Amino acid sequence: MSQPHHPPQPEYGSATPQPSGMPGQPYGADPMAGGFAPPPKKKSGVGKVLLIVLAVVLVLCVGGGIAIWATVKDDVGEVVEATKTRVVAPETLNGRPKVTEPALVAASEQMAAEIKKDVPEATSQVGGFYGDPAKNDLVMIVGVSGVMADPQKEMNDAISAISGQLGATNMAAVEPGPLGGDAKCGDGSSEGVKLGICVWADRGSLGMVVIYFKTGKEAEAEFGTIRAAIEQRN
Repeated sequence: MSQPHHPPQPEYGSATPQPSGMPGQPYGADPMAGGFAPPPKKKSGVGKVLLIVLAVVLVLCVGGGIAIWATVKDDVGEVVEATKTRVVAPETLNGRPKVTEPALVAASEQMAAEIKKDVPEATSQVGGFYGDPAKNDLVMIVGVSGVMADPQKEMNDAISAISGQLGATNMAAVEPGPLGGDAKCGDGSSEGVKLGICVWADRGSLGMVVIYFKTGKEAEAEFGTIRAAIEQRN
């Protein structure tokens, strides 16, 4: 009588092949293939940065968004000037290069896309990161251009929103720079990160600069130069 056939058993301690995407796949395998991604760099703080990004996006897209329209009572010269305004993401910002961290690049694109979706009348929109998160040197910019019916109201509404989202306090009027309009800077905090926040508004744009790991006063010192790099008029 023949003996029953048993498949060969692996030797003790030998590796058992695993199907793709299951535990046992090489560490660092492509997460899109069902494997495991390498852990994020501990020093970058990207996770916290992304949570703050979401808060800022909510601020600029809150409610009905930015009211971009003009009435017959508006100053024609101001409206014409406003239509020439655009916001851009320069290659460098006060000596800081654009961040190449994939998660932050994606977040930049998401910010601009969300603003474009919620403010269809906008003539341009921008979101971006500059610096090096691993060195606690990081600036986030976000803005939108179009004819603003009431710039001061738009700025104050944004500040009211970030007071809850980013813990903004001591938001005080600062010199807006040669582009005019109104601007305020103050202190903020989110996810345990100190933030220097500046917001500006004029007839042609609304924007925000957030400098991580800095105070409002430190952000104010850079605000004029940063805004001039972001906001342009033809």
